[in-house]
Amino acid sequence: MQVAEWVLNTAAHRGDAEFELIDLRDHPLPHLDEPTPPMFGPSPHPHTRAWAERIAPFDGFVVVTPEYNGGAPGVLKNALDHLFAEWTDKAVGFVSYGAGGGARAVVQLRTVCGTLGMADVGYQVAISLLTDFENHTTFTPRDHHAAALTTTLDQLIAWSNALAPLRRSAHHINSEGTNHDDAAQLSVTP
Repeated sequence: MQVAEWVLNTAAHRGDAEFELIDLRDHPLPHLDEPTPPMFGPSPHPHTRAWAERIAPFDGFVVVTPEYNGGAPGVLKNALDHLFAEWTDKAVGFVSYGAGGGARAVVQLRTVCGTLGMADVGYQVAISLLTDFENHTTFTPRDHHAAALTTTLDQLIAWSNALAPLRRSAHHINSEGTNHDDAAQLSVTP
């Protein structure tokens, strides 16, 4: 949570977008409980519909993720898998952390997000558990991380704005029949 809070605090100083923090612990989603894939329409389950309502209004996302055993955490993958239309034609940037900076988790997430129709920005922030945390517990961001985050956010906002016409099209209407075209950004953490 320290890394996600750092991202949110850094992003909050910008004047070109609004940011919110969404903690996946506040949105428990059971594994493999959907009767049909999300690409075929809204879920009958209240927990998934609530998740869809939370995600739908946003134009872009900063996914903050640790790397576990060479990959993204299951809870994050599960949260992505529960929705489809709510992710489509939106930009996504990544802030990762792990022994190798979380790079392998981001490689996997780029593939998943691309399949969901998201545009992933090229820049990312890669934070090492070995050099960027005191005693492997207290996050101490260095100047180059702040610069990388600024570049990632710059790209994310530009791409979110560029994709706005696609999101406003009649083709991308959510399950309640309303379009969401309010500009906003989001940080997600497992």
